[in-house]
Amino acid sequence: MHLMHIRLIVAGKPALAYAKAGVDEYLKRLSRFGGYEIVIVKAGTRDEVSARLLEKSHGCHRIALDERGESLGTRAFAEKLDALAMRGDVKTVAFLIGAADGHNEELRKACDGILTLSPFTLQHELALLILLEQLYRVASLKSGSPYHRD
Repeated sequence: MHLMHIRLIVAGKPALAYAKAGVDEYLKRLSRFGGYEIVIVKAGTRDEVSARLLEKSHGCHRIALDERGESLGTRAFAEKLDALAMRGDVKTVAFLIGAADGHNEELRKACDGILTLSPFTLQHELALLILLEQLYRVASLKSGSPYHRD
């Protein structure tokens, strides 16, 4: 399998102490699997944030996080990431997490996929934390670690 990089691009630094602690914890856990990074873009209006997210994800396979996106279980998410890695032409998958106003239509159209973590509208720091936990779960699953249970 080809080594694929995962980039999480999020509007604004995590400010909630508990979310920041969780983000730091999962980044630390993921570090042993390599290839994960968080890129912070400046918060602003929906259009400003969407433009910044698109700029920072240029050349990447883009997946926007949005409550109206595709809903996947952990195993299906793992299979989707594996399929992207097997393609060979995808070097980096960028997950785009907007600010409070969500993504604009231009960003939604420019993305290769739209994924929901929940039908709930999630505060963006919590969305980042949940996504990191799922990425760790997927990495653990692939490595044979007992972390994930079906």
